[in-house]
Amino acid sequence: MDPLPTLCVLEHSQVSPPPNTVGCRSLPLTFFDILWLGVHDPVHTLFFYDLQITKTHFIKTIVPNLKQSLSITLQHFFPFVGKLAIFPTTTRKPEIRFVEGDSVTVTFAECNLDFNDLTGNHPRKCDKFYHLIPLLRHTTKDYNCITFPVFSVQVTLFPNRGISIGMTNHHSLGDASTRFCFLKAWASIAQSGPDESFLTNGTLPIFDRLVNYPKLDESNLKNAKVETFNEDYQLPRLSGPTDKVRATFILTRTVINGLKSLVSTQLPELAYVSSFTVACAYIWNCVAKLYNDELALFIFVVDCRSRLDPPIPATYFGNSVMPCMTLARTSILKEKEGFLTAAKMIGENLHKMLTDKDGVAKDIGPIEKLFPDGWPKKTMGVAGTPKLKFYDLDFGFGKPRKHETVSIDYNGSISISACRESNEDLEIGVCLSAVEMDYFVSNFNSGLKSYI
Repeated sequence: MDPLPTLCVLEHSQVSPPPNTVGCRSLPLTFFDILWLGVHDPVHTLFFYDLQITKTHFIKTIVPNLKQSLSITLQHFFPFVGKLAIFPTTTRKPEIRFVEGDSVTVTFAECNLDFNDLTGNHPRKCDKFYHLIPLLRHTTKDYNCITFPVFSVQVTLFPNRGISIGMTNHHSLGDASTRFCFLKAWASIAQSGPDESFLTNGTLPIFDRLVNYPKLDESNLKNAKVETFNEDYQLPRLSGPTDKVRATFILTRTVINGLKSLVSTQLPELAYVSSFTVACAYIWNCVAKLYNDELALFIFVVDCRSRLDPPIPATYFGNSVMPCMTLARTSILKEKEGFLTAAKMIGENLHKMLTDKDGVAKDIGPIEKLFPDGWPKKTMGVAGTPKLKFYDLDFGFGKPRKHETVSIDYNGSISISACRESNEDLEIGVCLSAVEMDYFVSNFNSGLKSYI
């Protein structure tokens, strides 16, 4: 039997930018950001690093370096240290505001969990990971709004084995591209000490509100029901015990090319056949086999920075993604040609979205209007994108040994990223009940044998 997990907190810190480097600033949310006010699940990410050090070395060397480098980074990415202010009216946009003295909560801890087990690809108990995830501080009531922090960090030592860096953020803070830009800057500064190297070789975020859709702002504010937000507002928290397990599946470039070739041969009229498309279709096909005849929704987001009219820069700070959705019955998806069916539907919807001459944001309203009777019970989302190289984030410890998106545990999503060893391969994170995972593994392995 595994020993009971214990977490010993070594230090609670409040990390602020260097004094007088930011000033009082605010960043109004756009409709892209406001959309996530109604999606209450926070984003949890974990990075594991091989680092064979003692607790003494951790406290004397790693802790001060990460705190100092984070402080310097925050002066260039002030919203990460700010607070989200929500007003009880649709006439005033929520905003992320920073005032001198605001800080990010950073926890340093020591854990007795098995580092090798956590960083494997095999099915692992989901609730083991929850010890490594930081919480966001509570909501506070201001005179005309409520405010709460949007970002927190926890660094956990596994003595003589490694460390993990866990982060939690409210989704309204920014999308994966924004988080990646922040992490690249923090990693660069952690390696070099000051920020000269980052300022010379990196890219500063653009805070200008370049997205201007007033009607969509108003519509999403009404849909978010901002007037109901009060000091009791809390984000969900992952907690155990749970019967869920998480596992990582690798689709190599050889396998991906085989799936793409199959789709291109069987569906020559399909205009868009990408690695992402076939990976999503294959996982959806494998998961559908776990269920009876159910209505299933597959949803992922598309970065709109280059697709808006006019386009906005890649370094734009905030959210700039829109959902691409596909709806089908599981009875169809799990048929013999289920993978091809899934690939056709996902590919067609993605191609339609990417080639819409009127722009991705035209006439869009609240997503809930598409499902007046409620969301389909079997909904699978996608977190992450292989375009962002999270395995390149080196804080001075080398590449991460493992990257996990823990927040997929909330809603049955999957995570997709480029692999550590090769950016050509895809790494898929899946969270299911232990019984479902056994069937999924069987479906995953047998499916590849029949398709490739």
